[in-house]
Amino acid sequence: MEAQDTLLNKELPLQDVIVTAFNARIKWKEMPAAVSLLNKKALMQFSPASILPAMNLVAGVRMEERSPGSYRLSVRGSLLRSPFGIRNVKLYWNDIPFSDATGNTYLNLIDPSLIDQVEIAKGPSSSMYGAGTGGVFLLNQDLPFSEKPKQYASIVLTGGSFGYNQQQFQWANSNAQFTSSLQLHRLQSDGYREQSNLNRTGISWSAGLKRAKHLIRTGIFYTQLNYQTPGGITAAQMLINPRLSRQATATLPSAIVQKAGIQNNTLWVGVHDSYQINQQQVIKSFVSINQTGFSNPFITNFEKRNELNLSAGIQWVIQPKSVLNKWKWIIGTEYLINESAIQNYTNNKGVAGLIQADDIVYTRQGFLFTQWSFKPAQKLLVNAGISLNQQLYEFKSLLIMNQPLMNRKIQSPISPRLTMNYKLNANLNIYGIIARGFSAPSLAEIRPSDGNFYPQLNAEQGWNAEIGIKGGLLNDQIQVDLSYYSFQLKNAIVRRNDLNGNEYFINAGATKQNGLEAMIKYLLVRPSKEKKYSIDITNSFSFQPYQFTNYQQGNTVFSGNPITGVPKYILVSTVNFAHKNGWTFNITANLTSKISLNDAATVYAEGYELLQTKLAKQIKWKQYQFQLFAGADNLLNQTFSLGNDINAVGSRYFNPAPLRNGYMGIRINLQ
Repeated sequence: MEAQDTLLNKELPLQDVIVTAFNARIKWKEMPAAVSLLNKKALMQFSPASILPAMNLVAGVRMEERSPGSYRLSVRGSLLRSPFGIRNVKLYWNDIPFSDATGNTYLNLIDPSLIDQVEIAKGPSSSMYGAGTGGVFLLNQDLPFSEKPKQYASIVLTGGSFGYNQQQFQWANSNAQFTSSLQLHRLQSDGYREQSNLNRTGISWSAGLKRAKHLIRTGIFYTQLNYQTPGGITAAQMLINPRLSRQATATLPSAIVQKAGIQNNTLWVGVHDSYQINQQQVIKSFVSINQTGFSNPFITNFEKRNELNLSAGIQWVIQPKSVLNKWKWIIGTEYLINESAIQNYTNNKGVAGLIQADDIVYTRQGFLFTQWSFKPAQKLLVNAGISLNQQLYEFKSLLIMNQPLMNRKIQSPISPRLTMNYKLNANLNIYGIIARGFSAPSLAEIRPSDGNFYPQLNAEQGWNAEIGIKGGLLNDQIQVDLSYYSFQLKNAIVRRNDLNGNEYFINAGATKQNGLEAMIKYLLVRPSKEKKYSIDITNSFSFQPYQFTNYQQGNTVFSGNPITGVPKYILVSTVNFAHKNGWTFNITANLTSKISLNDAATVYAEGYELLQTKLAKQIKWKQYQFQLFAGADNLLNQTFSLGNDINAVGSRYFNPAPLRNGYMGIRINLQ
């Protein structure tokens, strides 16, 4: 637990870190996949309010926030599917699916204090993780055991611009057989723009238990989330006053009048068990259940949802002792169920009025998978995996008497994956990937906010080919991760709006997503007896010249246009300084190119340069540890949108981010 506040580089070098994606449990540099890691040190480089800036350190990953609490998360262009919320990527929290059967993920329910490490597997991962062409995020919470009984308490108090204030409390105890952590958190912000207040309060308890051959981990949390949604504004309005919310028109009221916002109350419970049968076999299983009450007063209607989610899964891992590290076989299955009762009403200035739709939707998502890892030579590792997937929607309108359930079975393609890793030398590895991925339409796409059911939507699918090199140079003073990929997507799902601004989705031809990603970390100064400080510089670069292919709407041809919502390039550079006397300092620069905002490529968001910094000082006194910290965001005071509305009606594309702002706080640890 002390490691959470370590200020010098005591963590393992990246190339020696063990990764768990695809159940590999091998060193990062030997992993035949595009896997990136965010450890606790990287997550603590920024404000405790959000993991967004840390996520954006990773090449190929883009996390957006249209307003406080309203997140979008994409990998390699998957943002095309996400006008709001998180879709087309799959998230796990402590090895249990956090994404539901409909393909939706409420990442904004999790306080950053509940995340100690993030593994990101980029590109299609359907061979083991099911639906999603973007990638997989494995969020992990550290719950260590200890030989002797230990107790630990932590309080973090933070305040800053625009009414931002946050309180986080943790109490943990551990011994050789049991470990647990109780956490309380509260986050409040008035927001930079009109109608952008955020309030999140939650409690969570996580535990680990060693019993005989079992390692059982469990988690439970309850979160109340309320945030207002200011809506998009036009370029002219942003120029006049970027703090405006969506304005009224001749036919539609404003976001303020309609009290536009989101309320989400969720109770989540999950249990994961790892049963070590013997030294050669392990069975891993999980089960989870969660209940969500969701309401969304919008400009054109008022939506209420009551969601029940269930998930279960099992894996059998076999690795014979006689040929240890020569081959490993995994077979498993996951099954997810969602029941959503959805009502749409007229919105009378934030009050639900006459009912417009009253529907029940049942969603079932299941898949079987198997993976075989083989080491035919000392320097060569081969992985082969395949999955069979299926998604079923059942829809019924309760306003229509005796209406039978409408069924839509989306028989998704067989999804194979073949990867190879070759060790060039003790420090450098080269890898290659051929994989097929798919993504079925989510609930918000097959039954969107216009209240209609769209059973004609099909799963999008495509093949990805990739080659990369990663490892260390100059005695690991330089760490590199370079990759080139080519992803050809068919039946791409894209967003449309009717004249009233209600959204719906269609399958729209194909896309060509060829790209280049690079991460280079340079350890400029390593801590030693002579040097009491460390300095490292990290650069991440994404080149994404994606295009629509074979895409036409009516008589308008969009083929050859850049994919909507995706910047052509992103460069993120970070300098970290840490001294043994407790001082740390980091500064991060994010350079993002212009972004096409509609499929016709006639409107663009200008590129921007975002500069962020944080200074911290750690002090030890008796059994207490104090950390004082202060930071600043958007130091160059740029007017830009960190999350745009794509293909927006009325040219309301822009959601301006805050101008220059800051925060400061204190962390108190007692052990």
